[in-house]
Amino acid sequence: MTNHGNMYGPSFTFLGIPACDLEVPASYADADVIILGAPIDSGTSHRSGAKFGPQAIRGADYLPHDGSRPHMALRTDGLKDLKVVDAGDLAMLSGDTEGALALLEKATELITRSGAIPVILGGDHTIALPDVTALAHAVGWGRVSVIHFDAHADTADIQFGSLHGHGTPMRRLIESGACRGDRFIQIGLRGYWPEPETLDWMAQQGMRSFEMSEITSRGLDAVLDEAFALAMDDCDAVFLSVDVDVVDPGSAPGTGTPEPGGLTSRQLL
Repeated sequence: MTNHGNMYGPSFTFLGIPACDLEVPASYADADVIILGAPIDSGTSHRSGAKFGPQAIRGADYLPHDGSRPHMALRTDGLKDLKVVDAGDLAMLSGDTEGALALLEKATELITRSGAIPVILGGDHTIALPDVTALAHAVGWGRVSVIHFDAHADTADIQFGSLHGHGTPMRRLIESGACRGDRFIQIGLRGYWPEPETLDWMAQQGMRSFEMSEITSRGLDAVLDEAFALAMDDCDAVFLSVDVDVVDPGSAPGTGTPEPGGLTSRQLL
């Protein structure tokens, strides 16, 4: 199921944490968090390269990969206080988007049912569909809230003739019933899209979208307080989805869909 390392590049785990094998339950039986790479970018509509994301994230740190990262502000070390393991990358082959998404859904549900929290490294944002679908299968259909950081709503009906792409997953999730529209919160929207018809559909579903103009006028702290209150009401799980283009392209120039005027890297963290 996985390649036990990076699908595109050298084999090493996130910050040197222990590796696990999703086909060997004993290797993650007591894990609190399981990291999984989803190297796919066949759902993109512009610049490719997101499939190298898991490799880039694992290799970005400049300190020794010793399985420890104390957090100065919180005075904790998440990699020590929790048991965090790395399952490597899924074998998401280019040219088989449907098969790759099905594989990711199976793996994410397996992780969730084990009792661990899945942390999925993309990959283009098409992966949100199998990720949230898997969570809903595990905890209850329609019982998942979503907090979605993104420059774009990703609620298109069709993307260049396809039902599945990085611009459609949030619509598919609400249409399927995996999550309720009124428990779907979006933060950071800006730019040219979506068009009025899609915005009307989003309003009909009860979605709450905090555009950058509102964040600028109210302040990010106030927006986050409201978003968390909405997400935590009447649900059994919360899925956090982060598209790197929510950040201003000055801080994340590698995104395939840059939109100026986004969050700073400090705000997102």
